[in-house]
Amino acid sequence: QVQLVVSGGGLVQAGGSLRLSCSPSGRTFSSHIMGWFRQAQGKEREFVAAIRWSGGSTYYADSVDGRFTISGDGAWNTVHLQMNNLKPEDTAVYYCAAQAYSRGSNSYQGNYDYWGQGTQVTVSS
Repeated sequence: QVQLVVSGGGLVQAGGSLRLSCSPSGRTFSSHIMGWFRQAQGKEREFVAAIRWSGGSTYYADSVDGRFTISGDGAWNTVHLQMNNLKPEDTAVYYCAAQAYSRGSNSYQGNYDYWGQGTQVTVSS
C-alpha cells in the first residue's frame, strides 16, 4: 500500500513562512506528477500547486502564484511546498497527492491516485 507522509504544518503569523514536505512510505511507486491541495473549513478542497517530473514544469493556483514554490525529487517521489508571505486566507488542511499516470489536468483531484493524510496550516492575522 502506498502512503504519502506529510510534515511541516503549523501556526504562523501573517507574512511568515512555512515549508511542507511529502514523502512516500510503504510500497514503492512511480509518479509523473505530484501536487498539493488544500481544504479550508467549510469549503471544498482546491488545487494549490503541482510539479511534472518530466521537464520539471510547475503549476500554481492564481491565489498562491508568486508566494508559494513547489519543488522535489521525482526519483524519490518527494515534494515540498515553500510558502512565503502567508495570509490568513491560506489557513487550511494541506494535502499532497501523486499521479501514477499522466492523465492531463494537474489541478483535477480525480486524476491523482495517492494522497497524504493532510497537515494543518493556520495563519493568524
